Amino acid sequence: MNTPAKLTGFVAAVAAVFGIALLVGATVGPVEEQTEDPAVSAHDAGHGNGTVTGSAAETPAVEEIPGGLMTYRNGYALALAETDLESGEDRNLTFAIHGPDGAPVTDFDVTHDKELHLIAVRRDFTGFQHVHPVLDENTGIWSVDVDLTPGTWRVFTDFTPTGGEALTLGTDLAVAGEFVPSPKEADNRTATVDGYEVTLDGDLSSGGDAMLTLTVSKDGRPLTDLQPYLGAYGHLVALRGGDLAYLHVHPDGTPGDGTTRPGPEVVFHTSVPSAGTYHLYLDFQHDGVVRTAAFTLTAGGTGEVQSGSGAHGDHSHSGR
Repeated sequence: MNTPAKLTGFVAAVAAVFGIALLVGATVGPVEEQTEDPAVSAHDAGHGNGTVTGSAAETPAVEEIPGGLMTYRNGYALALAETDLESGEDRNLTFAIHGPDGAPVTDFDVTHDKELHLIAVRRDFTGFQHVHPVLDENTGIWSVDVDLTPGTWRVFTDFTPTGGEALTLGTDLAVAGEFVPSPKEADNRTATVDGYEVTLDGDLSSGGDAMLTLTVSKDGRPLTDLQPYLGAYGHLVALRGGDLAYLHVHPDGTPGDGTTRPGPEVVFHTSVPSAGTYHLYLDFQHDGVVRTAAFTLTAGGTGEVQSGSGAHGDHSHSGR
């Protein structure tokens, strides 16, 4: 089957699934209509102006679910055209984001210079790639080439549908071949990639805000001419060990704002939901090439500990 026919069949199949779901829902009817997000309801119950009584007073606060753990959220779904791919370089990954009506979404807001960011990483935290798919506005189908090794991968899509809230959806991708697991590594605060050295200062603690400072140097010389990438001098992704929860990390300052310098330091702010292991990946651009430095940190504090597994390497790629 040729690619256009395959994609057309993919869209029709997913639309049919959504149609059946809507028909069943209309026929059976909801068990109990829920008009509010349970997390919001619990939060409001505990912070109202009056005295809370009855079951609302006994309902514990619902913890916010980190991004990337769900394939379907707030009416939007991530659907891969194929959930199994062969290993190799430049493997074409095709997918769609379906909206509350079941149809592929074609209107997205630009965030960090792109309408959609895709992160692919193997479940042992190797092979990290941050790429930017191309959207066919006629079909709502996104496509991008990625490099894949045998094993189970996690694919994240970070986007904001026009008129909606920012979302990060995730799903697994199986890659055929003999899986060779990467050995587990201890915490590391220094990464080397293509002759560049990046050091990380700062600590993570559950329940508290953290400031992370990453310093980039080459041949022992701190770099002061980093180039903007995705609206900043660096882009940082944090994944929790164990379940690969995707955490948003916000850069401090914007290129051209008159105060933010192009290196050697790039500052980020974040918070983590639990103690445990976290894997961080910094994308930075210099001499027209985007490179990725990888780190592992252990967060202290209270909360459920997520055990980390696997290790990761540094990955270099041209900006896409």
